[in-house]
Amino acid sequence: MSKLIHPSDVSPQLTKTPVAVRMAGITKVYGSGNAEVRALDGVEFVVNVHDYCAIMGPSGSGKSTLMNMIGCLDRPTDGIYELDGINVATLGDADLADVRNRKIGFVFQQFHLLPHANAVENVMLPMIYAGVPVTERRDRAVAALTRVGLANRLTNKPNQLSGGQQQRVAIARAIVNEPVILLADEPTGALDSHTTQEVLDLFAELNASGITIITVTHEADVAQHAHRTIWMKDGRVVQSH
Repeated sequence: MSKLIHPSDVSPQLTKTPVAVRMAGITKVYGSGNAEVRALDGVEFVVNVHDYCAIMGPSGSGKSTLMNMIGCLDRPTDGIYELDGINVATLGDADLADVRNRKIGFVFQQFHLLPHANAVENVMLPMIYAGVPVTERRDRAVAALTRVGLANRLTNKPNQLSGGQQQRVAIARAIVNEPVILLADEPTGALDSHTTQEVLDLFAELNASGITIITVTHEADVAQHAHRTIWMKDGRVVQSH
């Protein structure tokens, strides 16, 4: 088992790599008294910029709660969560929503595409909330779809696309705002083995181009494509390598 190194234990002269995510002493408690459940219990880890990290663990290990925390969809009961140097645990709802939209790109098992919108329109959606000027939205959406290999599917609606193509649209939507991290929750869970490999190859290409990726998965063959794996058990990080 490798020892996790806390950023404060490292000499400033040695910390050359920028940090995308830092969690220190993160706890999440539901209920109270005899009904108290510690979904996260003192979680600490660092994900550097340009890293590709997988989070794994059995059912009930806390990995889904941790994903919600990383994605700014939930707040910790205690601890520090820094995303791109911002302690998001202290932000109000409006600022948290702004950080979530600008700094995190989400990819889910179910693609969550708007059924009546075409590929370009689906990818444009997060730019609306980010306040990107109308004149820029289509150009950036087309560029993102081209980047994921869908330049010839710009006007197709979800029901005209395969599962793998729909996930590529979802990935294009996730990266179009140039987020700090791409956060993927069981991103291949709804795909067959061949399409799974295509999506994993795309993740590898995106990571090689500089995108930081954190994926939550229970599939070992998905996790092995990451550069490192964080193992969760009983709300704690038990191994990181």
